[in-house]
Amino acid sequence: MKISDFRAYKAALKKISMVTCYDYTSAMILNSSQIDCVLVGDSAAMTMHGHDSTLPISVEQMSQHTAAVKRGAPSKFIVGDLPFLSYRKSLSENVEAAGEIMRAGAQSVKLEGARGNLELIRHLVNSGIPVMGHLGLTPQSIHQIGGFKVQGKLPPDAEVILDDSLALQKAGCFALVLECVPQALAQKISEALEIPTIGIGAGVGCDGQVLVWQDLLGMNPNFKPKFLRKYADLHQVIQAALNAYDQDVKGLKFPSKEESY
Repeated sequence: MKISDFRAYKAALKKISMVTCYDYTSAMILNSSQIDCVLVGDSAAMTMHGHDSTLPISVEQMSQHTAAVKRGAPSKFIVGDLPFLSYRKSLSENVEAAGEIMRAGAQSVKLEGARGNLELIRHLVNSGIPVMGHLGLTPQSIHQIGGFKVQGKLPPDAEVILDDSLALQKAGCFALVLECVPQALAQKISEALEIPTIGIGAGVGCDGQVLVWQDLLGMNPNFKPKFLRKYADLHQVIQAALNAYDQDVKGLKFPSKEESY
């Protein structure tokens, strides 16, 4: 998939599949799948580093994750997240942060929110850096919005998200993530935009969907948001494999003669 395919998919009513991943091995498996594109998300702060929000991760860490994913999935379109406050500084610092993610291997960057970002988005796009927008639940603003909860339920709030989506499109975004917004609002936005929407907790009316690798594979049994469908139970599978290995080691069943030099 390449940048021009996003609008082409939308025009052809072809849904876009996106998965968020952060490491070489996972990306290598993704590269052999039919998934269209990969998001190297700042959710790595939580999923890979154990933080309780996305805020602590740095541009340097995001670049390392992006480079690892690029090495594992060289044939996939890769979107790299710009982390908290990395694009709210001076223009030169903002561009440098985006450039670092791109040099690490991303074909585009993603940033959260519209207001205060439109001038930067125009500058990045004019500089050859494709930008994906992100509205609704924006995890980098978690302390501002008061928690991980659905956004745009009230008509005035829904109108703001719709207006912001149109502004992001006008500024030059090639696609837009809609996170945790009512299905009716997500569909209204999707129908109003020429660029595709990628939903997570935003219903089937979006032009595509994104889920986190560890979430859809069921690696964290305690994470059960309403929007998540688990396509495997790897937590149980991996746990069982580790316990079997433990028993074989302690029972002198591993390594066998055939597995020894």
